Amino acid sequence: MKLRLAFSGALLSACGLIGIACGHGPAFSDPAAAGPDYQVQGEYAGEVKVGDETKKIGLQVVALSKSEFEATAYVGGLPGDGWSRGDKSHQAKGKTEGDSTVLTGEKGTATIKGDVVTCVNTAGEPMGELKKVQRTSPTLGAKPPEGAIVLFDGTSTDAWNHGKIVEGNLLWNGVTTKQKFGDFTLHVEFRCPYMPESRGQGRGNSGVYLQDRYEVQVLDSFGLEGKNDDCGGFYKIAPEAVNMSFPPLAWQTYDIDFTAARFDPDGKKNQSAHATVKHNGVLVHDNVELPHPTPGQLGDEKVEAGETVLQGPIYLQDHGGDPVVFRNIWVVEKK
Repeated sequence: MKLRLAFSGALLSACGLIGIACGHGPAFSDPAAAGPDYQVQGEYAGEVKVGDETKKIGLQVVALSKSEFEATAYVGGLPGDGWSRGDKSHQAKGKTEGDSTVLTGEKGTATIKGDVVTCVNTAGEPMGELKKVQRTSPTLGAKPPEGAIVLFDGTSTDAWNHGKIVEGNLLWNGVTTKQKFGDFTLHVEFRCPYMPESRGQGRGNSGVYLQDRYEVQVLDSFGLEGKNDDCGGFYKIAPEAVNMSFPPLAWQTYDIDFTAARFDPDGKKNQSAHATVKHNGVLVHDNVELPHPTPGQLGDEKVEAGETVLQGPIYLQDHGGDPVVFRNIWVVEKK
């Protein structure tokens, strides 16, 4: 059984906690209240010397609570900025002692102090430094084009069933559009909470359901391999081409081009739905086939009498009360 604690908006803002779910631990919405581990967590990039070569390296550091961390070093740069699935990567673990965090892996040691990572190899020889970076999606804040239907601009939930505004201008999860859509292009921005004591599917879980049937997963998957149940994946159908998850509390974007399933006049499906998805501006699905609905919502692909193009609403999932929020949502219908 899960227990949810409700807080007033003033308390949420003051303490940085959106909610607490039994077994999940605290969920932070305010970086200033998230603690020192959050300040260490994040992305670092630079060049280091490996033997006689100088290589571009990206480092993602994930907080595990209690001053402990795990990290992945990407040879070639951060995911989406030089590194692609299948390129070399190396794992490390470590903890904070005093004012430094020391990560140790099979290739050497990385010491984080402030916003700088100092790297040495297993022989203790200096390799170079990485510096902290904060990437931003190139489509963050994208304005709706002419003819777009604005679903949420921070001022009204009129387009949604059960809509609720939190933190002044953000949309709470667990909402479904009143309007149904066939083929469309969708822009949505989301923020996952910082939940350092949670793991896996319990760490900032939500989802963007296309036609209430096909889920593009929303999850704090920062620093993970990237599977079909991680952020950017089509749940139970297809993993993302590269895990483009930013650290929790960073605003992220989905830009989705969706083509609905088609049916003949007798209601027999003759074409599956397809979707192209950009996560934080990087292509993670290229016209991927969606042969069946994902678990959790409508669960069927039947058209109503006389229709040949499947329609359905957009649903932003409530998964166990995880405090995922959304903003700047708009859709362009394709005729």
